[in-house]
Amino acid sequence: MHRVRRVLGGMMALAIAATLAAPASATTLRRMSLEELVAGNQAIVVGQVSDVRSYWNKDRSFILTDVRIAVNDVLKGNVADEVTVTVMGGRVGEVTTLILGGAELLPGKSYLLFLNEERLPGKQAVTVRDLCQGAYDLVIGKDGLRAVSQANRHPLIPDHLGYVDAPGGVEGIPFNAMIQSIRGEVK
Repeated sequence: MHRVRRVLGGMMALAIAATLAAPASATTLRRMSLEELVAGNQAIVVGQVSDVRSYWNKDRSFILTDVRIAVNDVLKGNVADEVTVTVMGGRVGEVTTLILGGAELLPGKSYLLFLNEERLPGKQAVTVRDLCQGAYDLVIGKDGLRAVSQANRHPLIPDHLGYVDAPGGVEGIPFNAMIQSIRGEVK
């Protein structure tokens, strides 16, 4: 039995190494406009990550990460003062599952998030369905607070208008202007 586990563990490590060796362009995301993000998600919140916990799903086939968000503002949907967002991937012990193009949510950091309830491996959960495109870092720029899409870190396939840059580009969108745009889109 111990030998079978060692062989299976070796095969799994080889599969993970092969996956990590694949070029980053293997993950392809079509550029989404701010209007598409607003229309396609059930909730939009501004908040700060208070806790992150990674774990195996029930059948131990995939690692998920629960991210607790202290909500400062709800721009769309019915969301409490605190929401748990589950994202695919994470680290448990010596095993890491990496989702290329996934949202990166770190403790103590603030974000504007586009959220939807979806079926994840072994669990129905609130998640950042649009991966990096649904997560905006809140950063202080030279002219004040800005919302910068995490999609800037990944190549995007052009949208139907030919745009390839995430909304706001690498500089992001002034935070107040983004909030006004989103509220204008919410019907």
